[in-house]
Amino acid sequence: MASQDDLIMKRGAVSTGMVTGPFSKEEIVCAYPHMVSSNGVWFGDDPFDFAAPVFLVQITIFFLTSRFIFVLLKPLRQSIITAQVLAGVIIGPTILGRVIGSDTMTKVFPLSSKVVLQTAANIGFILHLFVLGVQMDTRILRKAGGAAALIGSAGFVMPYVLAGLTYFVISHMIPIDANITTSLPFIAAVNSISSFPVITTLLIDLQILNSEIGRLATYTAMVSDLCSWVTAVSVTAIGLAIRRSKWTSLWALCWVTVFLIAIVFVFRPFIIWLTKFTPEGRPMKETHFVVILAVVLGCALFAEVIGQHAAFGAFMMGIALPDGPPLGSSLIEKLDTIVTGLLLPVFIAICGLQTDLMSAGVGGNSPVIIEAIIVMGCVGKFGGTLLSALYCGLPFMEAVTLALIMCSKGIVEVAWYIMWKDSNILDDQTFSLLIITMLLVSGLVRPMVAFLYDPTRRYTAYGRRTILESSDTVQLRILVCIHQEDNVPMILNLLEASNSTRFTPISVFVLHLMELTASTSAILVPHHHHLHNSPSNASDHVVGAFNQFEQHHHGSVVVQHFTAVSPYASMHNDICSLALDKRTTIVIVPFHKQWAIDGRLGSSAPSLRTVNHNVINMAPCSVGVLIERGINARAIRSALTTPSSSAYRIGLLFFGGADDLEALAYSRRMAQHPHVNLTVVRFIHERHFYEKEKNLEDDLIHEFISNAVIKGKNQYREEIVEDGVETTQAIHAMEDDFDLVMVGRYHAPDSQLMLGLTTEWSDCPELGVIGDMLANLETRFSVLVVQQQPQEPGHRSLETIPSLPVSNRSKSVASKMTSEFSDGEDFTPIYSRFEHRK
Repeated sequence: MASQDDLIMKRGAVSTGMVTGPFSKEEIVCAYPHMVSSNGVWFGDDPFDFAAPVFLVQITIFFLTSRFIFVLLKPLRQSIITAQVLAGVIIGPTILGRVIGSDTMTKVFPLSSKVVLQTAANIGFILHLFVLGVQMDTRILRKAGGAAALIGSAGFVMPYVLAGLTYFVISHMIPIDANITTSLPFIAAVNSISSFPVITTLLIDLQILNSEIGRLATYTAMVSDLCSWVTAVSVTAIGLAIRRSKWTSLWALCWVTVFLIAIVFVFRPFIIWLTKFTPEGRPMKETHFVVILAVVLGCALFAEVIGQHAAFGAFMMGIALPDGPPLGSSLIEKLDTIVTGLLLPVFIAICGLQTDLMSAGVGGNSPVIIEAIIVMGCVGKFGGTLLSALYCGLPFMEAVTLALIMCSKGIVEVAWYIMWKDSNILDDQTFSLLIITMLLVSGLVRPMVAFLYDPTRRYTAYGRRTILESSDTVQLRILVCIHQEDNVPMILNLLEASNSTRFTPISVFVLHLMELTASTSAILVPHHHHLHNSPSNASDHVVGAFNQFEQHHHGSVVVQHFTAVSPYASMHNDICSLALDKRTTIVIVPFHKQWAIDGRLGSSAPSLRTVNHNVINMAPCSVGVLIERGINARAIRSALTTPSSSAYRIGLLFFGGADDLEALAYSRRMAQHPHVNLTVVRFIHERHFYEKEKNLEDDLIHEFISNAVIKGKNQYREEIVEDGVETTQAIHAMEDDFDLVMVGRYHAPDSQLMLGLTTEWSDCPELGVIGDMLANLETRFSVLVVQQQPQEPGHRSLETIPSLPVSNRSKSVASKMTSEFSDGEDFTPIYSRFEHRK
């Protein structure tokens, strides 16, 4: 032993101690402060004898393995956390440690590297919890309501009750080890947790964060988190009172209180004051970011000093700071990639490294007893949430879905497992069983929730709402979506042209859509509710413009404003839910591309295209996609409101089908506007023109002729074409004829009018063949692509021929107008024969 001490002194060791490595039990480890960076193999050094190369190899292995597993498990809707834990299990003693051998694996994961690896991992976890805290908005607790409070409380208490009863019954049947008795409260506690960051991450991954169940789950998780923090502080205080003294417990509570007060009234105002020096729209200064990071790490250090985990201090500091831009988004942008992408996987993979699945079943009755307590805790979580949700009036399947969501586990639970294992509260067997149960439960919950809950199903349970099937005297209810201020002028022009009068009123619901950034709380509220994370100037400008429109049409237009903050992937849920709740007839969404005034493409937003695509497939009413082509909005508004100005020219391209009929119904309303000149251009195949077959579309066209064209300012003409080429040429010839062109989205692909035209080469197939063509023409007219509400939302495709639903009223009116027209109305349609090539 003396020779070993001499060797230690020569190599410069500073400490020895007892630590637990991933592949062996406790051993003496010597740390050599000068053995950090290798000189390279050319100088005879083995890089695996030095700390830095070993650390780099370890994080590279963790990252590559976890990402590979995540790609494999993605079709099963598994989370990245599950992939990272499985990466640690595979690299650890369960698989590679046994296949390759402990000597080889110990070379890559030596005992001496544990301190460096876990230190880096813990820093990543601390900063990750700070990021999660910044994304949380604690003010949503005020919106939770009694149902969320009851469900969250019941789901928190029931696991304790069932786990305790299970232990009581088993302890009277067979003897139980003292280790199980010690770890029982902690097993029950971790089963009771429904962590807010874990639940919101699951909801975002499944794209249901802003659905009804998603919002309820968010509030419930917040209540559960509050219960868990109160319980943890209370248990800690009671433990100190029992082990030490009541005064020690009191001092601990006092210091925690002082720490929280300092965060709220000292550090938070200081950081907010610091960010005021950053100009609006500019990135945060590096010096300010470093100061904020130092404050966060200081809070973590002080939390350790007063007996709390370092992550507690960083998390509370994050909660105290405002989420959303500019502060929250800047912090997350700077921290998220390196922390969540690189360091956090190391922290989670260490959990897998310490898991030996082969030893989980060894030890007689102990594994069965431990697993029974764990399973009954999960049953208590599921049952408590389910029963309380049913008591609050949730439908059975939605209550089951909510209960499954609340059973999900993630990063927070993994952190508790590691902390309790390092504190010897959990032995290796209990730790492994908890990891196995977490992987199984979370692995089953995600695909089950995705299968059981589809937010679009509620849209199919209500009747159809289309313009064609609505009476002209019934209030037209329009939901318009605004992404940015540039969308406002053209939408106002469209609303102006919609002919709002005392006898044909319009109800407008304005939904200002904003991307959810630097927050995990989706919001859908009336605009008068204060949104602390919204760009107030932009919202106020939008509200002001629509309020002026309402005042200008006092008595015939009613405007209501709403704001939705949600991820782009699930933003359509807010649109469709509001359309359903407000019983709107049509939803108007702006196109994802914008053109400059000179006709050049200005910007394109693929994320907005995804939103539009989802709305088209799932909306509970008709949909219109508005494509603005850089027309002078003020000139158009003047044409619509000033008699002396030139009229607003609208063209309807009619090919037939349900969507074109819906566009015809909308344009028929516009034709009644005194300053709108509507031209209906009906494309007819040569064979159909000579056969003169009568159908429902002919009846509705004759209704338009009788009601609108005879007034003199509106026109109807027919284009006789042979195939898609001539259809394209006819459309190109109309480039300077209109200010706005309307067309239906879907047209039967087997129609002779579409012969040779397909969506295979379309830039935007979601607009249909003609809509995509109009969107890509170098013209100055804007385009409105209309889709009639499908029979089954979410099931319409470009390959399905839709039906032509028309109300009995429309049929009778069409018949009446046809008879009047045939009885000698003084009207001569303007036919435009298109000279096709032979």
